[in-house]
Amino acid sequence: MSQALKSDFQICEEIGRGRFGTVYRCFSPVTGHSFACKSIEKSLLLDSTDRECLDKEPKILQLLSGSPNILHLYKIYEDENFLHMVTDLCPNNDLYERISTGPLSERAAANILVQLISAINHCHKMGVAHRDIKPDNILFDSQDRLKLADFGSAEWFVGCEGGLMSGVVGTPYYVAPEVLMGKEYNEKVDVWSAGVILYIMLSGVPPFYGETPTETFQAVLRANLRFPTRNFRSVSPEAKDLLRKMICKDVSRRFSAEQVLRHPWVINGGETRSMADLT
Repeated sequence: MSQALKSDFQICEEIGRGRFGTVYRCFSPVTGHSFACKSIEKSLLLDSTDRECLDKEPKILQLLSGSPNILHLYKIYEDENFLHMVTDLCPNNDLYERISTGPLSERAAANILVQLISAINHCHKMGVAHRDIKPDNILFDSQDRLKLADFGSAEWFVGCEGGLMSGVVGTPYYVAPEVLMGKEYNEKVDVWSAGVILYIMLSGVPPFYGETPTETFQAVLRANLRFPTRNFRSVSPEAKDLLRKMICKDVSRRFSAEQVLRHPWVINGGETRSMADLT
């Protein structure tokens, strides 16, 4: 482990493990605060795509600093064998763990969504698309503030021709249909993924699924959005209206992150109002 890292921080217990390395809790004697240290083993990066992700993530996190809902990168240490990134410590359950026990109330779901969309909106204003929005990448710090993490698949779309990106990236349940079709796409792929997350938070089930990843992809491509009574009996019309506008196959009609933040259901914190307010 980097000597410079060890001189600045006390490395404590392991708190997570991924494909390319390990996450530790680390402690700063100077500030008296704990952080997370993501240590990436370079020998595990098997191809140029992996190495590109490693190079890109810290640069994007530095660019996006300043948003309270994006994981903050404090320091980077690099040696011959490892890259170490010191970030916010997020000890509370991630969103995947929170929704695995069943649906949330509309107020709780709205509280999470407004923070998530605020993070996505900040990314988009800075010209960055996350491209892998999913519950596992949505963390919570010790004060229960949402932190969007894992920017390894992110892309700067401002440098792309027409602001369009390409490449099949993402996770089966959450990826937008235009990505799966191999088309060029814009930053609204993140809004689709956030819409899928909202659907799961409110109902406890994903909107598109199959027995295999292939079947799930086929369901996403059909994009036949439904609200089964058994799952949506107590969900308000306002919430369903927002879902239709986020999980919309027609990208030109799909909401932007900014439009989501202006939707009455979001503004009212999940408190239901008359559908007349939606017009």
